[in-house]
Amino acid sequence: MLAHNVKELGAISAGVGGWEDHVHLAVGLPRTLTVANLVQGIKCETSKWAKDAKHGNRSFSWQAGYGVFSISHSNLQDVLKYISTQDEHHAQLTYQEEFRLICERHGVAIDERYVWD
Repeated sequence: MLAHNVKELGAISAGVGGWEDHVHLAVGLPRTLTVANLVQGIKCETSKWAKDAKHGNRSFSWQAGYGVFSISHSNLQDVLKYISTQDEHHAQLTYQEEFRLICERHGVAIDERYVWD
């Protein structure tokens, strides 16, 4: 579903995965598509699907915030492995704990009022 939405928005889906409370997308963006428009499109279409599916959840909603990290092509395989092994990561840390560590490791300051809600 997510990979299809990425493609429909004009981007290239290299990898999609996630865990109980979040998703990861490895995406190649064309020069004509902003990150904000990509995220908005994905959230809109997947929300419709989640609410309208046969066993959907009418109260489904995405959090307002999101995180975006650029990667070099030489690190793509490591990122794809990370995306595919979420069960291992989250046996150790929650999504919030891991996100904080990633941001800290890369010197990215976050305002948690805008990240989680």
